[in-house]
Amino acid sequence: MALKLDDGFMVGKLDFLANWVRKNSLWPMPFATACCGIELMATASSRYDIARFGSEAMRFTPRQCDVMIVAGRVVMKMVPVMQRIWQQMPEPKWCISMGACASSGGVFDTYSVVQGIDRFIPVDVYVPGCPPRPEQLIRAVLDLQEKVMRTGTINGREFAKRTAYEGPNGPGFEIDPNEIVVAPGNFKTGSRTRGLPLVNN
Repeated sequence: MALKLDDGFMVGKLDFLANWVRKNSLWPMPFATACCGIELMATASSRYDIARFGSEAMRFTPRQCDVMIVAGRVVMKMVPVMQRIWQQMPEPKWCISMGACASSGGVFDTYSVVQGIDRFIPVDVYVPGCPPRPEQLIRAVLDLQEKVMRTGTINGREFAKRTAYEGPNGPGFEIDPNEIVVAPGNFKTGSRTRGLPLVNN
């Protein structure tokens, strides 16, 4: 049957329609911990107006969010909280790692700061900078919208392709047990503790 332009309907793929709706209504879950959070707040202001791209509805409940924006450094004590929020978000969901600290630990190369949140949750878009400007976050939202249109399906068929772990390998997987070096010495004979009474446990 031939269709005329004045029939009042159009033919298309349901996946395309679902992705178009999703990309224009990405509701962020802000996880702002440091100075990047100020730039995240500026992105929602009238000067930059992230509402132009359908991402102005920042919700502080994970069950109403589509995209988690991790802005700032994350310490090890906050990782369980971040993971719990991520697990409470409904599928499909995405993540933006905003700033050098969230992406790689930044200048905080210490034992307590996570050296990249992608070791604990999957990240879709990385935003470089310390801190990144609001224009960079808007560009990340646009890149995420393109990814949603390119890869999304209405019934989540793209998630069935994830049959293996895709995240980075941690240091425990990369270091051969034969190559591990134990620092020599005994803390009981250190110069700071010399002369102090030892406590027996």
